Order: sequence, then structure tokens, then C-alpha cells
Amino acid sequence: MQEEKEFIQELLNPKTQNVAFEKLLNDFQKPLYNHIRTIVVNHDDADDVLQNTFIKVFKYLNKFKGESKLFSWMYRIATNEALTFINQKAKLSGISSETLQNKTIDNLKSDVYFDGDEIQIKLQRAIAILPEKQQLVFKMKYFQELKYEEISEILGTSVGALKASYHHAVKKIETFVTSN
Repeated sequence: MQEEKEFIQELLNPKTQNVAFEKLLNDFQKPLYNHIRTIVVNHDDADDVLQNTFIKVFKYLNKFKGESKLFSWMYRIATNEALTFINQKAKLSGISSETLQNKTIDNLKSDVYFDGDEIQIKLQRAIAILPEKQQLVFKMKYFQELKYEEISEILGTSVGALKASYHHAVKKIETFVTSN
């Protein structure tokens, strides 16, 4: 924990800020991109949201209180940015966020950054029918293999509630995949 506090001080110090932020980018760019991509699905959208996430991290780092890990704080920002992005994009298109998700999934086959098959697309469709919280919990646990404790810090929900959400999500996905 002391190491993280020192790193945060390096990020805040104008003399060490550039080097520290480059390290932050190198350490967190890929995992944050993957997290965002599971939420927004589209590669270009994920890149945009990732950029917005790092802008907010840089802008608000001086407000980071250290009550959670830096990793959890950044994931929370990325999650909120991704959800806001989806809702704004849906609103601009005059459709619901669920309809937008389904359209995005429909376009996955033509996405050069998507290397999945029909089963992956079916899984994406199953995830899309879940309530937002279950979607987030499932994606963080299944795709990113985060521990419940980490997800709890990111989403601000108890471990017990997360386990229940994940369990319900898995059951709904199983039902969807086996019946469609």
C-alpha cells in the first residue's frame, strides 16, 4: 500500500508526473480497455471511452482519497464512463440502450477486432438481456476473472450481493443459450 501511495505522489508531482503517468498507461491501458470493451462491445467505442477514462483519471487524481486501491478507482471511472457512453449514444440515436447493445452485437461479425465465433455472439446476446448490474458482475467475473472483493470495491456492492447477482446471471445465460 505504501508503494501505491508513493506512486500516486509521483503522479501528482509535476516533476515526476509524465514518467509516472506513462507507467500508469502501460500498466492499466490493456486491462481497462478489456473491461470497457466488454461493456461497450465495439472496439472504436472502447478506445474513445478508454481515452475519456484516462483524461478523468488525470484530471481527478488529486481528489483520489486512497480509500480504495487505485486499480479499483480507475475501474469505477471506466465503468461509469462506459455506461454513460452507451446511454448517451442510445439517446442520440433515439433508441434504448438495450436496442443499441443488440445493434452493436449484430455488427460484431464485421468488427476486425472481434475474433469470436457464433457461440461468442450468442453469449453476448444472452448477456445483453441481463439487467445492467448483472451484466457488469458477470463480465467482470467471467471475462476479466476479477475476484468478488475487487468487484465489490469497484461497484460499491457487498460480496454477498455480487455472488447472488453472478449466480442469477449465469442461470439466465444458461437458459438463454440452451433455449435459443
